[in-house]
Amino acid sequence: MDPMYSLQDVIRCDLCETPIPPKHCELCHIHLCEACVEKHLSDKSKEHYIVSFELRGITSKCTKHSTEVCKEFCTTCNIPLCLLCVDSGEHDHHKTEDILKMYFSKKILMQIDLQDLEKSIFPRYQETATNIPVQRADVNKRSQKLTTALDKQGEALHTEIDIIIQGMKSEIDDMDAQHIAAIDRQEDAINHTITDITQIILELKRLLDTNDVCLLSEYTSRTEEFRGLPAQFQVTLPTFTPLEINREQIHQQIGSLSKLAISYLLDEPRILADIQTGYRRGLLFNLDSVSCLSDSELWTCGVNSILRLYNLQGKLRKSVQTKSRNVPRDIAVTRSGDLVYADYIDRSINLVSGTQIQRLIRLRGWRPHGLCSTASGDLLVIMTSDDERQTQVVRYSGSTETQGIQWDDQDRPLYSSRALNLGDAVLLLFFYKRLCESKTFDICVADHYACAVVVVSAAGKLRFRYTGPPSTTRDPFRPCGITTDSHGNILTSDYNHRIHIIDQDGHFLRYIHNCGLQDPWGLCVDSSDNLFVAEWLKFKVKKVQYCK
Repeated sequence: MDPMYSLQDVIRCDLCETPIPPKHCELCHIHLCEACVEKHLSDKSKEHYIVSFELRGITSKCTKHSTEVCKEFCTTCNIPLCLLCVDSGEHDHHKTEDILKMYFSKKILMQIDLQDLEKSIFPRYQETATNIPVQRADVNKRSQKLTTALDKQGEALHTEIDIIIQGMKSEIDDMDAQHIAAIDRQEDAINHTITDITQIILELKRLLDTNDVCLLSEYTSRTEEFRGLPAQFQVTLPTFTPLEINREQIHQQIGSLSKLAISYLLDEPRILADIQTGYRRGLLFNLDSVSCLSDSELWTCGVNSILRLYNLQGKLRKSVQTKSRNVPRDIAVTRSGDLVYADYIDRSINLVSGTQIQRLIRLRGWRPHGLCSTASGDLLVIMTSDDERQTQVVRYSGSTETQGIQWDDQDRPLYSSRALNLGDAVLLLFFYKRLCESKTFDICVADHYACAVVVVSAAGKLRFRYTGPPSTTRDPFRPCGITTDSHGNILTSDYNHRIHIIDQDGHFLRYIHNCGLQDPWGLCVDSSDNLFVAEWLKFKVKKVQYCK
């Protein structure tokens, strides 16, 4: 292109020829440099409306007064107004604002929505959609395990039980169909929403490139509509339990196939009860442990040496002082309904039965942190050596040690340990450990210092370590309390004011963090999978419904 022609093509101020003028008069349709704006406005013979050069063309002619330009916007009627419309009184009780202000506020809203959709909401839907094929594949894997178990039993029973075996396989097929149908429904909902979000993103980008006020005024944000993912279902998978063959009662002896159960994690968990305890702020620990005696009563322990039993209305039903008058480190309810507690200072595990306290276990060279009662009636205790250099989980049958879990297959320690000054309250806080047994008999440890949940099989083989969801970029994961539900999910409280729900294979499902919980610490669940949360600094226990 000819350089001279290129110079002539440069936009200039219509009054003084200054190139690239930054201002524009919408009513006079001329470009202005900064120096000429005041001169132009001095012409009082007509009205002016100065905008930045980039916003030229933002105004439109009034539909009622064809010679007037709209400078105001009625947010009540959602239409642009000229000054004559404003003075007419028709919009006296309506909310109006400068059309430029409306323009910029809408642009800002669209920018925020676009970023929220692209950076947060849309990736979550994509991630959930990616997991759908995995869920579908898991259905086939799990049903294959069931079918194999049935076939093995069927070979032992020969042809006389073929009809019964086939009937049970049909049940599996029906349950698979239900499960796949539930997955398909979830996939359809997610894909439909992804399509909607994609269309909105394209529309937002188109609107952000236009100065058409009418189009902009019609925009309404739909971001909140997509912020919560569709309800995610939880599946209680069928299991097969073989029995010894009895030809006289072969149908009863073949075993049982549990039913498929699908439940959903609530996007917004609900607090069902708020129980104020009698604990008060202490130097190191506050309210840190809770254990269900029944669906209506729960034991708690905290800053002092008193163990307290409350009902759901917050009434104190019973209180027991520890045998040594030391602060208990953890509590658990046994299968028989008795209470056991760990005495860190006294190196002991103690049983509370009625009003009597019996020392079950006295440790030598080790100190107990957390404990739980298993489905078989054993006790699991996580403990550290006196110098805090070693950590192990020990299984007890009564007072007899039957298993120790400390090392992985490469002889590396499974759990964190560190030499500490026992008088250092801060370091001891971060050396906090809790444990529980899952529905599948895995042993799950919340290792606060290691920033991990460590899960091993009943035989002590490492299954996985959970260190927080892969996408997290916030504060380090600091697990405090831990429990499991009837679906095999693991729930662990995080020092960062939230509770993680992960499945039995260590996959993150979601947080519980939007229902008013503060400083969640100790956890337990009742027979209906309601979650009880001990709030460490608020001295409250809250009952939370997180699934249905």
